[in-house]
Amino acid sequence: QVQLVESGGGLVQPGGSLRLSCAASGSILSANVMGWYRQAPGKQRELVADITSRGGTRYGDSVKGRFTISRDNAKNTVYLEMNNLKPEDTAVYYCNAALWVATMPGFTDYWGQGTQVTVSS
Repeated sequence: QVQLVESGGGLVQPGGSLRLSCAASGSILSANVMGWYRQAPGKQRELVADITSRGGTRYGDSVKGRFTISRDNAKNTVYLEMNNLKPEDTAVYYCNAALWVATMPGFTDYWGQGTQVTVSS
């Protein structure tokens, strides 16, 4: 069974930093795009950042210049370094990955369970 396990969320003061990690496990043959989305109360889920297997990145406008996404292909793990955090970054952050697994044809989208990030003084 494929799992995406997130870690690194928590409470941080404005201007602070956090690093999120998401490790994919299971019968994974290949990982395509991996990324992070977030959802704040009363708002739609939005893209934070994603990264291709070759390192191509894409960022949401509100986090450009503050967040950095990276990945370790050998470990099927994606990271999100978040700097200069603002109260409006408060949300549940979800890991997403397009994975080719042994039991399914082609790539399938998988989601993590979410990790809470709260930015508050």
